[in-house]
Amino acid sequence: MVDTSIPKLPNLDLAHYRFILNNSKTLEYHEEAKIKLLSVIEENNMAPFYQLITDEVKIPLDKALLAKYQEINKKELQELDEKLQDAEKNLGETEISDALLAKAEYFSKIGDKEKALAAYRVALDKTAGLGSRIDIIFSFVRIGFFFNDNDIISRMIERAKSLIEEGGDWDRRNRLKVYEGIYRLSIRDFKTAANLFLDTLSTFMSTELMDYKDFVKYAVLAGAISLNRVDLKKKVIDAPEVLEVLHEIPHLGEFINSLYNCAYSKFFEALADVERNHLRTSRYLFSHLRYYVREMRIIAYAQLLESYRSLTMESMANAFGVSEEFIDNDLSKFIAAGRLNCVIDKVNGIVETNRPDAKNAQYQQTIKQGDILLNRIQKLSRVINV
Repeated sequence: MVDTSIPKLPNLDLAHYRFILNNSKTLEYHEEAKIKLLSVIEENNMAPFYQLITDEVKIPLDKALLAKYQEINKKELQELDEKLQDAEKNLGETEISDALLAKAEYFSKIGDKEKALAAYRVALDKTAGLGSRIDIIFSFVRIGFFFNDNDIISRMIERAKSLIEEGGDWDRRNRLKVYEGIYRLSIRDFKTAANLFLDTLSTFMSTELMDYKDFVKYAVLAGAISLNRVDLKKKVIDAPEVLEVLHEIPHLGEFINSLYNCAYSKFFEALADVERNHLRTSRYLFSHLRYYVREMRIIAYAQLLESYRSLTMESMANAFGVSEEFIDNDLSKFIAAGRLNCVIDKVNGIVETNRPDAKNAQYQQTIKQGDILLNRIQKLSRVINV
């Protein structure tokens, strides 16, 4: 699945390497990330980004190398300015728009955020075609992803939605779903992200953002935490697009299948592997790591408890491959927070399930509302009597 219609600008691989180098939890990947990052900087003569990254991650600044990059950047920009001037004097609006866009793309390529944004704004003002305007908006979103600027991302996604409603084509509609899905993933809106990803599994072409395996990985992770068991099986586990590449993604198949098949000890092991290899190394998910792992444990506990009215602490600990003390402490936290419908009988070492009853809940709610109404009537009667 290769799409060359949208350039990989800025190169989001660099944002990943930058995240790895800034993350104390990924020390084992630092050297590899550093080598790859400097290689891409060298390949594209990225003077602005080179200055930024050397200050940020304490890579020694090579002044001679920086001067070389700056000279190449200066020469390239002079040529782009000359083409723009020629277009303004001798050519039409389309050629002017193309020249402006080329300049904006070059700033994006070398990692100069502010100049790229300014240049894209000028290009957007001079571009007439709806499709081309939407593509420029996507460029703004990619810059937002590159520099972790959620304000740019959210504003431009909304703007892209407005433009697409005016008549955007099928390809751009699908591309927008992927862009928004990544944004939703990064702000912990896993349900929306899962729906957007699953809608575009068979039509994914946004390789300017990530490769297909990474896209499937995020679809599976978002689906696991947000879908019910039936939808998880239908939309994720049995999806041909997922099955095609799942075996190529370490630990993910074991993670999702062990959860569905109730193999809880394998699930806990796979969850630890997913945390270490996928959540810690993802700049979109790292800040939600503890939340994600906690919620997945709750899902697994609830799934097991749903099948029983009661079970011993020992059997539950054996099912998850952990100690009784661990289960006791873990369940206690989730029960106290109202996340699990059960109670622990410490004397007999039993976990008893309290299945929520919809009618009972309505009855309790009616009583509660009735008490509130009676209190208000009593207060009103006191006021009237006075």
